[in-house]
Formats: sequence, structure tokens, C-alpha cells
Amino acid sequence: MKLTVRFWSYFADVAGCRDAAFEVEEGTTLGELHDQVCEQSPKLADARNSTLKAVGVDYQDDNFVLSDGDEISFFPPVQGG
Repeated sequence: MKLTVRFWSYFADVAGCRDAAFEVEEGTTLGELHDQVCEQSPKLADARNSTLKAVGVDYQDDNFVLSDGDEISFFPPVQGG
């Protein structure tokens, strides 16, 4: 399956791009994709537990099973003050 991952805010700087294409096997979960992304960009792994993940316009958990053509967004943790 072909998927598009979009990085938001400073995640784009860390990943070195705004968008990246990934090919994964059918049945891949969002958590498994996140692991692959962190392998390619190890600095993103520092925020693994607080990364917000969306498929399309809906936030999803790591158990969400991805479909061909899904657009996934990774958002950095929200910081307030």
C-alpha cells in the first residue's frame, strides 16, 4: 500500500521534509507506521509517546489499521504556557 505522511510544525524540520511517501504491507497499523517513520528519522522518536497522529482529519490510536492511499499527519505535542 502507498501512504503519504505529513509532518507538521517542527516535526517537518526534524524529518527534513513536509511530506514523505511510504510503502507498507496491507494490515499495517498506525503504530507500526510510526515505528518505521521513527527508524528513518530517529529524532522523532524522542516525542514518540506524545505525538498526535491523524488519518485524514480524524485522530487515531496506534491500533488503527491503515488503507491504501491514506494521508497520515504527525503533530508535535502541544505546548502551552
